[in-house]
Amino acid sequence: MTTTEKREVITQIAQLLEKLLDTDSEETATLPAPAVEEPVEMLTIKECAQLVNGLSEHTVRHLVMQDKVASIRTGVGRNGKILVNKVSLLKFLEKNGEES
Repeated sequence: MTTTEKREVITQIAQLLEKLLDTDSEETATLPAPAVEEPVEMLTIKECAQLVNGLSEHTVRHLVMQDKVASIRTGVGRNGKILVNKVSLLKFLEKNGEES
């Protein structure tokens, strides 16, 4: 490939990139603003029991073991903590409270 051919290819690539950038800026201008996500609030077993009157730590642990509420385990063994998603817990309790 000669130097002239290389320059032509580079010019064509530059033109394509300019078109691409122009298209992106037009699309970006018409897109709605992204929704701001709320931070996820995680609670310990003890905090869950304190949050809801009549809810025991034992019950929260069973809900976690049965995968009825979203949770994660940090660490391993006795030193690991179980963190429960607050929204998940409240939705579960609300849903089951309505069924009673």
